[in-house]
Amino acid sequence: MKKIFISMVAAALMVCGCGTNSGLDSIGNAVLTDVLSGGQNGNNATNTGAAVGNILASVLGANTKLTQKALIGTWSYARPGCAFTSEKLLAQAGGEVVASEIKTKLQPTYQKVGINTSNTQVTFKEDGTFTAKIAGKSWSGKYTFDAANSKITMQGLLLNVNCYAKRNADGIGLLFESKKLLTLLQTMSALSGNQTLQTVGELSKSYDGLRMGFDMK
Repeated sequence: MKKIFISMVAAALMVCGCGTNSGLDSIGNAVLTDVLSGGQNGNNATNTGAAVGNILASVLGANTKLTQKALIGTWSYARPGCAFTSEKLLAQAGGEVVASEIKTKLQPTYQKVGINTSNTQVTFKEDGTFTAKIAGKSWSGKYTFDAANSKITMQGLLLNVNCYAKRNADGIGLLFESKKLLTLLQTMSALSGNQTLQTVGELSKSYDGLRMGFDMK
């Protein structure tokens, strides 16, 4: 298990730009040595390890996957969310800094749609049904959860849509392909979507493998 974890750390360091010879010498070896020695190398290794954790948090399926049981409950909107489908695509986009910028760009779009903490929630029940409010508009139906691929299929009267669940430090992320997110936002709001929602389309064209949606807690 230790060898597998070390390989994951090394791969993540390469994604964040620490995989060059100089990066591994100055930072990568500190982290790997810290793993082997049980965490005795001080703040540098700790801080770099945190950076690796941030990177993995921006890749679908890279951190601990959600189980069906962990999905059950009521989740409220906290902020825009995004992730890439692989570490390679995250690296090509520009890494964790770009992932953070994408969330910042989504924020005004969500505000114009009317999404906030008090009017956007989803409840997943044990019996395979869900209830939700998106920007105050109710939506309900049945769902299935493919734990192996972290994929949720939601079927209701208003629309059917697939999304991907990602575990966050303070909750979960529900992330969509760009067309599915646009459909959801347009259906659940009174907006035509041309100008207000164009940010979603522009971001999806700019970055391969990008999934966007909501961080919930």
